[in-house]
Amino acid sequence: MARIAEWGALAALGLLAAFSVAAAAPEDYATSVEQARIERVEQLRQADGYLALTASGWLLPGANSVGSAADNRFTVPDAPAYLGTLELATDGQVSLRLPDTRGITVDGRPAASVNVLHAQGHEGSRPPTRVGFGSSYLYVIENGAQRGLRVKDNAAPLRTHFPGFDYFPIDPSWRIEADWVPFAQPHALKIAYVTGTESDTPVVGKAVFRRGGHTYELLPIDEDGRLFFVFSDRTAGKLTYGGARFLYAAAPKDGKVLLDFNLAENPPCAITPHVVCPLAPPENRLKLPVTAGEMKFRGPDNE
Repeated sequence: MARIAEWGALAALGLLAAFSVAAAAPEDYATSVEQARIERVEQLRQADGYLALTASGWLLPGANSVGSAADNRFTVPDAPAYLGTLELATDGQVSLRLPDTRGITVDGRPAASVNVLHAQGHEGSRPPTRVGFGSSYLYVIENGAQRGLRVKDNAAPLRTHFPGFDYFPIDPSWRIEADWVPFAQPHALKIAYVTGTESDTPVVGKAVFRRGGHTYELLPIDEDGRLFFVFSDRTAGKLTYGGARFLYAAAPKDGKVLLDFNLAENPPCAITPHVVCPLAPPENRLKLPVTAGEMKFRGPDNE
């Protein structure tokens, strides 16, 4: 109720822009949005997703100790006090040395005292070596020259007791049919990440829409024909996550692209600290409050 009161206060201050262009919503629109939200939460709760993450970090060259004891380089819940040592070589190879192999598996087989671990490829293109212990497993990821540790436990409280999200009220006026403006030459959109790294991403066009008598633009990343928008707005840091929200849209058709902000999502890093997420680029920081979609995630320990 407090979250709805915040939303109402925002409206009372005149900060909710009146819409000027909206796509006609189907009769069962509210039901379809609610169903999409249910399916998103069900997808998040599936095994081995990012809700199962319990530990993470970037390896330093040389030895990196792993275990539940607080003096390890990586503290891993429910692991042996001193599980072992991840060694990062100068060529990027990672090996795991175990002082005690009892109860430890590597890709489902009994572990050796020294184990070479293959890192997960970019965006999951190559499966990583899994080291199992108890209900948890660890693996290595790569990001350019960096190597990182990830630990998952499908019995993690965030997964087993995921509370879901708070939402703004469903508002069909935020289902907007925007104009699609292709670029004659691809533009480079600089995407910054919460880790401080940056990357240049090609962008082939922009979505342009009007609301409250003003024109706004959003630049998407092309994900195999689907458009992916990393954006923020004037609710960021107050009613919504400060770094960004995500919005997906179908490929443009007949010069139009449908932006349904009622389906705007929290990024993974708004839910768990163990995921690296992009921040909204300056081009996608809307100077209006987008009072639609998911609100700030409050976590499983909040009412």
